[in-house]
Amino acid sequence: MKIINPATEELIREVEEDSASTIEKKFDRVKEGQRRWRELPIEKRVACLSQFSALLEKNEEELARTLTQEMGKPIRESLNEISGARRRIQFFLDHAAEVLQPKIVHKEAGLVESLEFEPLGVIANISAWNYPYLVGVNVFVPALIAGNALLYKPSEYTTVTGLKIGELLWEAGVPPETFQVIVGGGSVGKELLTLPLDGFFFTGSYRTGQAIADAVASRMIPVGLELGGKDPLYVAADVKNVASVAAAAVEGSFYNNGQSCCAVERIYVERKIYPLFVQAFLAEVKKLKVGDPLNAGTTQGALARPSQVSFLEDQVQDAVQKGATLLIGGKRWGKKGAFFEPTVLVDVHHGMKVMKEESFGPVIGLQSVSDDEEAIHLMNDTEYGLTASVYSSNKERARAILSRIDTGTGYWNCCDRVSPYLPWSGRKHSGLGATLSSLGIQAFVKPKAYHLRQP
Repeated sequence: MKIINPATEELIREVEEDSASTIEKKFDRVKEGQRRWRELPIEKRVACLSQFSALLEKNEEELARTLTQEMGKPIRESLNEISGARRRIQFFLDHAAEVLQPKIVHKEAGLVESLEFEPLGVIANISAWNYPYLVGVNVFVPALIAGNALLYKPSEYTTVTGLKIGELLWEAGVPPETFQVIVGGGSVGKELLTLPLDGFFFTGSYRTGQAIADAVASRMIPVGLELGGKDPLYVAADVKNVASVAAAAVEGSFYNNGQSCCAVERIYVERKIYPLFVQAFLAEVKKLKVGDPLNAGTTQGALARPSQVSFLEDQVQDAVQKGATLLIGGKRWGKKGAFFEPTVLVDVHHGMKVMKEESFGPVIGLQSVSDDEEAIHLMNDTEYGLTASVYSSNKERARAILSRIDTGTGYWNCCDRVSPYLPWSGRKHSGLGATLSSLGIQAFVKPKAYHLRQP
């Protein structure tokens, strides 16, 4: 399998894909190793993951450069991702043991009722390319702390990063018999579905997530799906500073080239301030700099998947043909590499692909609305349900709007952010289950209830 730099189109490295036989051998290896790993005191498992975090810090420059070369994000965003991953790891280090400790839930004369947690066993972690560190640690860190073994399949677009994650985990003390990296594309991922695993955890597209859920449904095992989004942002006319809101919305829309499941993908603005907001938003977009992602001043690197360029071009053409106005961008940037210009469309409506299909790129549509009711209707007009944002100076107004939006996360005066203290979960086509928070720790264990009666 050839690993290609999406910015330069140059070959980075060739790696050998796993076959059905090598996957089965890796599965047998971790199945045996999981028994020994779960018997370790949780404090020792925590110590290994703490050392892994330290190794991320020690090697962050090299790791960030590899990530930028593999998937095209600006180098400063790669460094930010590794720092963010370490903060999430620290959350699990600080809280997992407490969440998983046995609990006496009820006592009466001669009877104790207690709750304990056991690891699921051997699980598959099929991870994503857009944030391989952040998305990865959401799963494999709490899963390992809980006593599971993993077959970890990184995206084919970040294979070298995935292999490096495995090497650093082994160096940190996690045995190779507990964590194995599976290398390959979609066909290799399908091979994982044939194994008698104890759980599947996937981050990626709705279509692939649905296929995984369908394939393993009859086995009655846990499935965690972190899928896509078409995340809306609403700007009410009572905001105090339109320019600062516009700046926040631009960052939420274009950070990581819009290749985030929680990136802002459509914006609704109350009609009274719509012209002013569009002007401020466009001014901020013009500050973005497309170019070499290894350049510290670049804000927009290459798209990780070259095929996404034509997909975005199609969305833009569809919108313009149906009456949208293209204010900036709308096409490929440069002569080489998978670059796309930051793109802003106005005069959009929900008959256009750009307002209904997940873009996953630096393209955004801005639509004016008459009031909160129209905004709520349009924000809910989607198959997805990951996040929604409301900017308003009135907390009660914003909470009332967010309470009526069918998403797993609501933001007031912020957007495109994730906290390890809160569960990350989607509704509808945005997924099943939750990562992060105490719920994201308990996702990797099965409860056992004990009724203990004194003879």
